[in-house]
Amino acid sequence: MTSPLDEPLKNALGPRTSAALAKGLGLKTVGDLLSHYPRRYIRRGELTELTHLPLDENVTIVAEVLEVRQRSMQARKGSILEVKISDGKGVLTLTFFNQAFRKEELVPGARGIFAGKIGEYRGALQLTHPDYELFAASTEPVGSEREKEEARAFLENLVPIYPATASMTSWQIQKAVAVVLDTLPPLPDPVPAPIRTRRKITSYERAVQSIHRPATDAEWGGARKALRFQEAFVLQAALLQQRAKLREVASTSRLPGALLAEFDAALPFTLTGDQKRVGDDIFMDLAGGTPMNRLVQGEVGSGKTLVALRAMLAVAESGGQSALLAPTEVLAQQHLRSIVKTLGPDLAAKLRPTLITGQLSVPEKRKALLSAVSGSARIVVGTHALLSDNVGFYDLGLVVVDEQHRFGVDQREALRLKGATPPHVVVLTATPIPRTVAMTVFGDLDISTIAELPGGRVPIKSFVVWNRPLYDRVWVRAAEEIAQGRQVFVVCPAIDAVDPDPELVEGEPLEPAAGAGPAGAAAKRPIANVTDTTAELRANPVLAGKRIETLHGRMTSDEKDRVMQDFAAGRIDVLVATTVIEVGVDVPNASTMVILDADRFGVSQLHQLRGRVGRGGVPSVCLFVTHAEDETLARERVEAVASTLDGFELAQKDLELRREGDVLGNTQSGGRSSLRLLRVAKDGELIADARDLASAVLEVDPTLADYPELRDALARRLDAEAEAFLSKS
Repeated sequence: MTSPLDEPLKNALGPRTSAALAKGLGLKTVGDLLSHYPRRYIRRGELTELTHLPLDENVTIVAEVLEVRQRSMQARKGSILEVKISDGKGVLTLTFFNQAFRKEELVPGARGIFAGKIGEYRGALQLTHPDYELFAASTEPVGSEREKEEARAFLENLVPIYPATASMTSWQIQKAVAVVLDTLPPLPDPVPAPIRTRRKITSYERAVQSIHRPATDAEWGGARKALRFQEAFVLQAALLQQRAKLREVASTSRLPGALLAEFDAALPFTLTGDQKRVGDDIFMDLAGGTPMNRLVQGEVGSGKTLVALRAMLAVAESGGQSALLAPTEVLAQQHLRSIVKTLGPDLAAKLRPTLITGQLSVPEKRKALLSAVSGSARIVVGTHALLSDNVGFYDLGLVVVDEQHRFGVDQREALRLKGATPPHVVVLTATPIPRTVAMTVFGDLDISTIAELPGGRVPIKSFVVWNRPLYDRVWVRAAEEIAQGRQVFVVCPAIDAVDPDPELVEGEPLEPAAGAGPAGAAAKRPIANVTDTTAELRANPVLAGKRIETLHGRMTSDEKDRVMQDFAAGRIDVLVATTVIEVGVDVPNASTMVILDADRFGVSQLHQLRGRVGRGGVPSVCLFVTHAEDETLARERVEAVASTLDGFELAQKDLELRREGDVLGNTQSGGRSSLRLLRVAKDGELIADARDLASAVLEVDPTLADYPELRDALARRLDAEAEAFLSKS
C-alpha cells in the first residue's frame, strides 16, 4: 500500500507549483513538502491605524484598496506592483516585486487585513510583500467592528517562515502546505506507540499539523520535539538494519601468525595500550566470517598507520593482499617508504610493497600492475589510480583507506569490489569525530579510538598572530629555529595571486577576508599564496642564506617527491606549501609551522596542519597568522585551535561552529538525505536514546513484521541512492 507521503506533489498541487518546488527546493513528494519545516514563526503586529505607523515594526491594518499601478523596474527586468490602501484616516503603499498576478484580486474597492513590517522608501512609509487576507464583499464602513474582529483573529495566528528561494517565497510554500494539509489522509506513525508514550511525544500526524499550523508556541515546540525524535529513531533504525545486512555476507577469515610475530619482535619500541587494544579488535574482526567494517580514529601521530600495517601482516599470513588508498601522491609515496623502512629488509622482501600512482612511467606501471594481479605484492599502496579498471588483485583481503574524509563513498566501494570475496575494510582518520556524529554518520561501522600518544612527544605551543609587530617576529622565530638545525613549514591557502579559483586553491572553500591584517592591508587584500610568500621570504634579510623551496598541487609527481625527500633529508630549511602537506607528511626535524591566513581553513584542517610538527621530540611551535577581526566566527575558529591540542575537544567545537551542514553534506550522504530538525551538536542524548530503542525493536523483530509503519519509513529513508551510500560507508 502506497503511503500518502509518497504521493507526487503534482497530483496535490498541480504542475506549475510542484515544478517550482522541485526546481527551487528539491521537493517532489508530499513527504518532502511536509518535512520542509518552518525555520521560525512570527506574530503579526498590533492592529494599527495608518496615522500611527511605527517604522521597522510589524503591524496589522484593516484597509481598502484605493489604487493599483504596475510599472517596470529600470535597473533590471521585472515589474513593480504598487497598491495604495486606506483605512479612512490615512494612506499607505503596498509594494510587490514581480508579482503582477496580485492585481487580479487587489482591485480598487477590495477590503482586507494587511500585515508586515513598516519600511521607508524615498521618505514615504510602505509595506513590502505584506501578508494579507481579503474580506468578502461588504457594504459596511471600512474598519467596522466585524472587520476588526476578523483582524484580531488574523493577527493572533502564528505565521510560519519557511526556508525559501527567489522563485518560491515563504508565503507560497505556506499556501502549498495548507493545500496538502487540508486534503491529507491519516498518516502512519513510524515510532511505535509504547515508545511515544515513554518519550512523552505526540503522534506524527498531530506533530505535522502543529508544526505547520501552530496556535501557540507550546504547540510548535511539542511538534518539533516529536519530529526530532522520530528523525533520530528512523535514522538509527536504518543504520542498524544496514549494519545487520553487512554482517550477513561471508568473508575470508584472516589469522595473524609468524609474519606478525617477527614484525612485533623487531619493533624498537613498545606498542601503546590503545594500539594493542585496537589491534586486538581488528584481529578479532579479521578472524570472523563476515567482512570487517571498522573506523579507526586517532590523533595525529597516534600510530594509526602502524595498527593498519599489523593488520596487513595478518592478511599476508594467508597469502592475502592489502591495498592502502592515500589521498595524495606525496602521502602515498611516503607511506610506501615508511612501510618498507618499518618492515625491515627481510619482511619487505617477502611482502614486496608496491606503489601504484598515476604518475608512474609506463614500464613502472606495467611492473606494478603485474605484481598486484599476480599476488606477489602482498601490500599495494596507491592513490586514486588504484581505482582504475586495469588494476586487479589476486586475493584482496584488506582495504585500508587513509584519511577517509578525502574520498567519496563510490571511490571506496570501487576498491572494495576488486576482491574476489568481500574484503575487510579499515578506514583511518586523524580528524576526531564527536560521538554523536559517529552514531549519526558512521552508525553502521565499528569505531575504534586511539587517544594515547607514544611517549617522548613534546606538546606543541600554539599562538595567534594578528598584528604587524607579531608578524615580523614570526620570521625572526623561524630563523632562530633554523639556527638550531631545525626546519620550518609555511602553509598558504593558495598557489599564486590569482582570483580565488577552486581548481587553484587547495583546502576548504575560502571566506571573504575581514579587516586589516598584520601588514595593515585593506579588507580586499589578496590571500596569502605560495608564489608571493616564497619571494617575500627569500628577500627577507632575517632569512638571508636560508634554503627556501615550494610544494603545491600543480607540481609534477617527480617534483613533489624530490622536494619532500630533500626536506626530509634536511636539505631545505623552509618549505612554503599548500595543504598538500596536510596529512601524513612526517619530518621529525621540522619544529615550526606557520599558517598564513589561518582563518581561511577549517578547525580540523588547522589541527591536521599543526600535527606536521612536534614529531621529533624537540619543542615545537605553531603560529596561526590571521587577518580576521576580533569576535568574528573566523577569528573564533583560529582561537579555538590555538587554545587546545585535544583533537576531540576541537572536533566538538568544530561541530558547534560549522553545525551539521558540512558534516552531513552532499559529500557524505547526497541529495536530500541531510538532517532536517536533528542537531548532532546538541542532540547527543536524544540520538543515543533513539539508537537504544531502535536496537531493542530490531533485536526482537529484525524484519519489522510487527512494525509495518517503521518498515515503510525505512524504505522511504533508504531509497536506492541512500541505501547504496550506507552500504559503501
